[in-house]
Order: sequence, then structure tokens, then C-alpha cells
Amino acid sequence: MRVIEVEQPGGPEQLSVVERPDPVPAGGELLIRVAAAGVNRADLLQREGHYPPPPGVPAWPGLEVSGTVVGRGPEVDAATWPDGLPVAALLGGGGYAELVTVPVGQVLPVPDGVDLIAAAGLPEAACTAWTNLIDSGGLAAGETLLVQGGSGGVGSLAVQIAAALGARVLTTAGGPERAARCRELGADVVIDHRMQDVTAAVHEATDGRGVDVVLDVLGAGGLETNLAALATGGRLVVIGTQRGARGTLDLGLLMAKRAYVTGSTLRSRTVAEKSRVVAQVAHRVWPMVADGRVRPVVHATLPLDRADEAHRLLDSGEVFGKVLLLP
Repeated sequence: MRVIEVEQPGGPEQLSVVERPDPVPAGGELLIRVAAAGVNRADLLQREGHYPPPPGVPAWPGLEVSGTVVGRGPEVDAATWPDGLPVAALLGGGGYAELVTVPVGQVLPVPDGVDLIAAAGLPEAACTAWTNLIDSGGLAAGETLLVQGGSGGVGSLAVQIAAALGARVLTTAGGPERAARCRELGADVVIDHRMQDVTAAVHEATDGRGVDVVLDVLGAGGLETNLAALATGGRLVVIGTQRGARGTLDLGLLMAKRAYVTGSTLRSRTVAEKSRVVAQVAHRVWPMVADGRVRPVVHATLPLDRADEAHRLLDSGEVFGKVLLLP
């Protein structure tokens, strides 16, 4: 099969197409023929040498795919997971390929009416958004959420999921066109961070109270703004470090607000932990996908052998939603 490997840490030019043996599913695994693979910022970090894959997973990038079942390992029920079943899967790595093996607990049947290609943009974003909004952030209906970066792969799903859960959603976006698209996804208030002061806009939109939860991809560069945006008892959930991994936090303000700061990654979790998250997504988010309240947001699709172009596109900051690779 063809895969995209990283020749050596560096820029997009280090991505190349190579032939590798077809994978064989082990016990409890499915073999999936890939229809599309999602491109995530974690893949760019891996290409640069900053985010190595966990032990036991393929060396090439790719954290999510969609496709069809073409085989099963021992202990997998063929009646539940028959050949030809359209699925989407959360991976530890190896999605930039024509075939993947995945623990069955990390696989989701694609709902009727959902495009199989577009479904590749759902698993990583939906699982990341769900576990961080609910498990880490404790977001509940009636609360207010700020999504830093509502036009991103995770952000565009988080806006939709939170709106479907009954939260009031504020989000940031760059420019009027991206702001308008965030409103179409269900955001109640969109703050154009290129033109507006985010902290002031949050306090204006909440009558000075602040928000209950901030879902943040900025990292160090967003700490001051995010803490200022929190209400008393608020929760800051960090899921990215686009503006740095080390910063200074005003502990006095944190204590005065009785606020919380937490963060998580998904890739490094065990199969059991990932399967638990996927089960929650299947139970709570997948019905929203099935009835159209949550939909994949695809910016562009490119052939697998243009993975370098896909990485450059994602790194440009102009992507709204997800970029997908087609084997």
C-alpha cells in the first residue's frame, strides 16, 4: 500500500509517498480501506519532529480516517462490523495510507446521509471537543462558552456541539467572512480578533460576568486574555499551543476568580481511554451528526500524494474547518 512518510524532521518537502506492506488486523482490530484522512496540526508537529507517535503505531502521520471495513482480526464480530460498512475512526497514527488497522473501540459507523469523505473530518475533532468541553470543562446547558478559534478543525465542531447542548457560544474568528461562517455554525456571538479587543467584547456580551468555560488553542499567548474572560468559578481548558507552550499566569486573579486551568491531549491516551471517549461520542455526539445538528466542515480535499500541499495549506492559517487527503 502507499503511505506518506516523513523522510526526516523538517518542512512539508519532507513528506514522500512510499510503499509499505499492507497491515494485518490483530485481535480486536478492524482493517479499513481509507476513503479520506484528516490533516491535523498534530501532523505538522510530528513532521517537524516535535510530536513523535506513541509506541506501537505506524511512523507516518494521520490521526483520523473514514473508509470501509475490509477485514477483521480475531474477536471481532463480523455481523456487527461487516465488510463494506462505512466507518470513521480515531487513530494513534498512520492515517496517511491506503489501509489502516484500528482497535474496534475507536471506530464509529458513519450515519446514513453523511458523506463518507467528509466524515474523515469528524473523529479527532469530535472526540477532542467532547472530552475537553464535557470531561475537562464540565460545560452544561445554559452556561456560556468561549471557543478561541471557531474556524479551526476542533473549533468548528466545538461550536456546533456546544450549541446543540444548549450552551451560549461565543467564539473568535479572523475577518468578517470567517465570522459569518461561525455564526452559521451556531455561534451566538463572534468576536473578530483582528478588529476587536477579545476581553472587552466578552465582557460586553456577558454584561461583565465573563464565560463559564474557555476552550483554547492559543496556549501561552492566550493566557492573559482567557483568564480575564473567565467568570467566577470558570474553567480554562487548553488544547493547543499555537502561540507558545510556556507563559506567565496571574495566580492572584486565578485565585480571586476561584477558576481552574486544565489541559489535555488525546493521542497519548491508552486504547481503553480512547475507546471510552469514542463510546461517549457515539452516544452523545453521533445522534447530532445523524440529524444534522453537527456536520463536518471541509475546507479542501487533496490527493494523498499532495500531502505537502495540504500541510502548507493548513499552516497558512486560511483553512476553515478541515483539510482531507484522498488515497
